[in-house]
Amino acid sequence: MTASKTTASHQVAIAVAPNGGRRTRADHPAIPMTAAAMARTAAECLDAGASMIHVHVRDGNGRHLLDADAYRSVTAAIRAEVADSLIIQITTESLGLYRSEEQSAVIKAVRPEAASLALRELAPDDKSEAEFGALLRWMDRENVLPQIILYEPSEAVRLKDMMERGVVPRRDVPVLYVLGRYTVGQTSEPADLLPFLAPDMPRFGHWTVCAFGKAEAACVTAGALLGGHVRVGLENNLFLPDGSVAPSNAALVATVSKSVRALGLGINAASAVRCAHTAMMQG
Repeated sequence: MTASKTTASHQVAIAVAPNGGRRTRADHPAIPMTAAAMARTAAECLDAGASMIHVHVRDGNGRHLLDADAYRSVTAAIRAEVADSLIIQITTESLGLYRSEEQSAVIKAVRPEAASLALRELAPDDKSEAEFGALLRWMDRENVLPQIILYEPSEAVRLKDMMERGVVPRRDVPVLYVLGRYTVGQTSEPADLLPFLAPDMPRFGHWTVCAFGKAEAACVTAGALLGGHVRVGLENNLFLPDGSVAPSNAALVATVSKSVRALGLGINAASAVRCAHTAMMQG
């Protein structure tokens, strides 16, 4: 769906990013740090309207980790709690700790249902494009759903160029527009989405928005109204729209779910999101 198709028939997929790789329970007591806590959070967010959970794992000291066994453990815990009612997406984010080959290796070791990949980390220059394309081809063969993270509009232009040149082996690919990651104070506003959707910008069939700070709900709701999907959670934002501290990840999901429903949009279940992505891969 493009930004021009802003009809009430649009079904919005809500992803939750409950922990990230930096924040700990010292930042917010509801940030899940263990597999068991992630499973409880998953169930709460499913009830609030989420269809996907974006997973980071930590080591025993709370440090960001890319580790296959840790991902298998948290995946098993979440599946035991919610079965297949949530898409589980692992992150490959490096946080400056991992090389691109280690990021790729964890996807291949885990074979998750879905994984996010930052273009600037896995294909930072022309020399890295071939390996990035090979990873995406492997993911297609193994039915691992990719989501390409884009921090700036110029990255969307580059990704589309890579698709046209055949480096990215797809005619379309899901993307995540990150609003305000490199702004002063790392806060976002709904207008930050507009450069990604300018008339001369490339269009992607399934795009999601995430944002930072108390305007998170406003930013992602604007994205939903323009035909996109949304990601919220304590990874990027600790506050409700009124500026009060959010009690939980589920509260952030529920806020957006209520907003988009009130505006006449539907909420997609995980099964519908899977069908949409299967159609995209086959298209």
